Amino acid sequence: MPQLDIRQIMDIMPHRYPFLLVDRIETYEAMNFATGFKNITFNEPYFTGHFPTNPVFPGVLMIEALAQLGGCIVLAPGEFAVKTPYLAGIDKARFRRPVVPGDRFSMHVRLVRHRRNIGFVSAEANVDGEFACSAELMFSIVSDTSYFRADASVLHA
Repeated sequence: MPQLDIRQIMDIMPHRYPFLLVDRIETYEAMNFATGFKNITFNEPYFTGHFPTNPVFPGVLMIEALAQLGGCIVLAPGEFAVKTPYLAGIDKARFRRPVVPGDRFSMHVRLVRHRRNIGFVSAEANVDGEFACSAELMFSIVSDTSYFRADASVLHA
């Protein structure tokens, strides 16, 4: 199974810092499943306000990280390459453990089904083998994304 580093992920996904929430993909099979992770570090911008004396990775960003990993499996070379998946629905979201700086947020997503430009993934995450969160996610794949594919050097100039 192939691995993808951050540069390869950036070739697939339209997201950029500070909103790219997948650091590495350890295994994936296009249009099937992926495992990957995000290293949670204290210097991330949301920790200044969530919460300053007790930093916790926000639940909405946990869902976004899972959705981005799900997006990678549909955007990997194939039918949907160079398109953008938009999060269209969240069902059965559950959070069981706070995720804090220093944690590795390990994710697994599996494509449950897709038809035309709509897809459904089952997603879960853990930290050190301990369940952190899960959700069923729905996404819509949009074709006209040329304005999202700006060169990263332009964005950080």
